[in-house]
Formats: sequence, C-alpha cells, structure tokens
Amino acid sequence: MSTVSRTAEKPAGAPTRSWPLLLVVVCAQMLIWLDTSILNVAVTTLADPVEGLGATPGELEWVASAYTLVVACTLFAGGALADRFGPRNTLLAGLALIGVASGAGAFVDSPAWLIVARAFMGAGSGLLMPATLTVIVQSTPEDKRTRAIAIWSSSSGLGVAVGPVAGGALLSHFWWGSVFLVNVPIVALCLLAVVTVVPDLGGSRRRVLDLPGLALSVLGLGGVVYGIIELGGGRTWYGPHVLLPLVLGGVVLAVFVAGQRRSAAPSLDLRLFRQPGFTAGSVVLLIAFMALAGHLFYAAFYLQGPRGLSPADAGTVMIAAAVGIVLGSQASPSLSRRLSARWTVASGVLATAATYVAYAWLDGGTPLWVVAVLLWIQGFGMGLVGTPVTAVMMRGVPPQLAGAGSAVNSVTRQVGGTLGVAMAGSILSGVYRDRMADAELPGATQGLSPAAEEQARTSAEGARSLADSLHLPELATTADRAFLDAMYAATLSVAALAFIGCAVAVVGLRNRAAPERREHARLSDAAPEGQAR
Repeated sequence: MSTVSRTAEKPAGAPTRSWPLLLVVVCAQMLIWLDTSILNVAVTTLADPVEGLGATPGELEWVASAYTLVVACTLFAGGALADRFGPRNTLLAGLALIGVASGAGAFVDSPAWLIVARAFMGAGSGLLMPATLTVIVQSTPEDKRTRAIAIWSSSSGLGVAVGPVAGGALLSHFWWGSVFLVNVPIVALCLLAVVTVVPDLGGSRRRVLDLPGLALSVLGLGGVVYGIIELGGGRTWYGPHVLLPLVLGGVVLAVFVAGQRRSAAPSLDLRLFRQPGFTAGSVVLLIAFMALAGHLFYAAFYLQGPRGLSPADAGTVMIAAAVGIVLGSQASPSLSRRLSARWTVASGVLATAATYVAYAWLDGGTPLWVVAVLLWIQGFGMGLVGTPVTAVMMRGVPPQLAGAGSAVNSVTRQVGGTLGVAMAGSILSGVYRDRMADAELPGATQGLSPAAEEQARTSAEGARSLADSLHLPELATTADRAFLDAMYAATLSVAALAFIGCAVAVVGLRNRAAPERREHARLSDAAPEGQAR
C-alpha cells in the first residue's frame, strides 16, 4: 500500500513565477554550501589560541562533523515534513533555525559551544535541503526539470566560490565569529523571499507522518555517522567508540527498513529503489561526494599549510573549483542529451579521479596555477555528475513523494561526505603521526618539552605554531614534509574510490526508461484515498 493519494500532475508553480521561484530556491540552497566553505578557510584561525578558540584537531573535526552528523540524521525527517506540510513551510523552518544558530555561534567562547551551535545549523540544513529539491520537482514541468536541476546544482559552485573569498575577507578584518554572523542577514533576505515568492506546493492531500519510523531513522543514522566520525578522528575501528555506535546504528537502521516494508505510511518508500536508476544514482552520489569531501579535507590544509597561504588567498584559489562546478552543471544537460546521462556522469567522475591522482605530485613549491587548473577540472567533473544523477533519480519519483526522493538524494551526499572526511582524516592523521614518529624533531636536543613534542607530532598545524613561537623553522619544514606524505596516501585512496564510482556509473546508469515509467505509475496509482490527508 502506498502512503499517499494522487495529486495533480500539473506543476503547482505558475510559469510567470518560475524564474523568481528558482532563484529563491538556489539562494536558500547556496546558504548551506556558503556556510561549509567559509568554515574550510576558518579552521586554522579557530585553532589559534590567540586569534581563535584554541581548538584542538579533534575539536575542529567535530565543529565540522557535528553539522554533518545532525544533517544526516534529520534529512529523512525533512523530506517527510516537506511532503506533509509542504516544502514552503519546511523551507521557512529550516532557514529560521540556521539564522538563530548562526547568530548564537558567532559569540560563543569555547569550541564545545561552537560544536553545539553547528549542530543546530545542521538541523536547519536538514530541513532545508530536501525542501529545495522538492520545490524544483513540484513546480517545474518534466521537460524543463533537468535544466532547473542544473541551476539548482550550480548553487554548490556559487557557495564554494563566495564562501572562501567572503570568509577570507571577514577573517582579515574581523574576528572569527564574523564567518557565522554573516549568515544572519542572508537568512533574513531568504525568509522574506520565500514568503513572497514560493507558493504552497503539494496540494491539499499530503503524506501522513510516520513518527516511529522517523525516530528510528534519526537514531540509526546518528549511530552510524557518529561511528564513522570517530573512526576519522583516529580511533581504531574495533574500539567501543567506533564499533558500538556502528553496530547499534546498523541494527536500528535494519529495524527501520523492516518496519518501512510493512508500514502503511512509511517515511522511506522502499519501492523507490525498485528503479535501477534511482538505486545506481544513489550509489554514484555516495561515492562521488565521499571522494570530494575527503579531498577537500586535506586540500584546505595543503593550501594554508605547506603553501603558506592566508585564508583569503586560499579562498581565491578555490574559486577555480567553484567556476568549474557552475560550468559543469550548466553543460551537463546538453551533454546528457548527446552522450546520455550514463556517459556524462562517468566522464565527470573520471575527471575528478584524475585530479585526485595528480595531487600525489604536488609539493610546497608547485605553481599555484597548476593547483587552480586541477581545482577547475575537479569542479567541472563534479558539475557533470550532480545534475544528471539527480535528474535520473527524480525522474521516476511521483510529485507526492518528491520529499522522500529528495531526502534520499540529500542523505547520500551527506553520508558520503561524512565517510570521505572520516577516511581521509584517518589516513592523514595516521600517516602524519608515523612520519613524525620516525623523524627527529628539530629542537628536541635543546630541551623541547614532552608536551611540545606531542603537539608537534599530533598535527602539522600544532607543529607550525610551535615552530613560530620557538623560532624553529626546521620544525615547520619537518611537519610540512610529513603532511605531504600523508596527503599523498590520502589522495591516492580517494582516487581509487572515484574510479569505483566511475565503474558504477557505467554499469548502473543504463537507460531503462520504460520500466521506470511503469514503476512511476505504480507508485502514483497504488494508494487508496484514505492513506493521505
């Protein structure tokens, strides 16, 4: 039995309002990427005990990971709420939560409170992300949907472009809290625009909320993602901090899936995965974003570490990736028509894999234009991936389940990103420690304290800070060399992952339009009238 009754197939948005509506959705979605990319250039400042909060590497990882953890936990709820109460109301709730949490986070006085604020920002983003794609699906005719999704996908490139530059400029003139406070006026403008432009989409009958299922999804995803984050923080996989949440989270998710199969009003309609394109697209997105997030984790430290760039300069270099994402997203619809979505996505993933391999030849003296070219190719490749995959996934999803389909699309991106940071972070930390353990630290024979030695061996940022305070440039050189060795190991692992994603795209994204149309019809027609309100 389906969870919904039939709704009108005609898009709810009037053609005369389609462009203003799309602009509002893109701006709201861009806010998520803006917040993430700003944080990437602020990590070294937050680690500084004078200019920032003196956050340790573990605390810095949780500043990023708390956001990701809560986003992943709330995405299914966000999709269900968008289907039940309409994407407009869910957008408003998500934006308001982000604004309040950003304002509070700008004035905290400890890393712990910043982690709490980031968690609330994640909750707002978890409501926001499925709602934006739901608006696209419900308000755009099918023949124009791929182009609309391409514009929506470009929001990530715009956020990546604006975030580092804005973050660098703010950090150059104001205190670290300004990178969070800047969200508040943006949220205010987005709230006003949503109220003015976005209609109440979805019709009068909407999906019934499955509260027990939503609770299980939050607990299960929370356990799994927490275990992954702890693994990325340097814990051993068999330790209680990793294994216990992974096992418990996996068990809860298994119970969740089993319950969804029998539920008359499931939070996740598993019949969506009967469509090969939906399933294969989910796997490709998971792998692509896992590789991308892992790469960005060490790339930010590379630019501000061995390259010695300021946050503003590092942000300027990152514009190349943003331009690539925007251009790739805009080129993908026409390429998909000529080459098919299958080969467009495969070529995009292959291009990103090549850039990851190339990072194994970078060092502290590599010309910045080479780094910028690699970032542009990487961004263009990701632009080719996101739009066609999302279009293939959502093609077989009826409008009344748009929130559920959008939630799966967003969950794969977020869980993939968390896995990528965990994998890259674990490799980076482990190899760095091994290299520093084998190295004789400059200054050790002159009475370098055990605490200082531990600081230098724990992170390259700590070693550079120590080198500056003790006037030991050789220590910074040793740390940079160890970091580069760790980056090489991480980037080759990420590249191997991207090659797997390319193979999945080739095998799984073959054109199966007729079976998908039949499954779309079954999803739309199977529900009795009483299953929705």
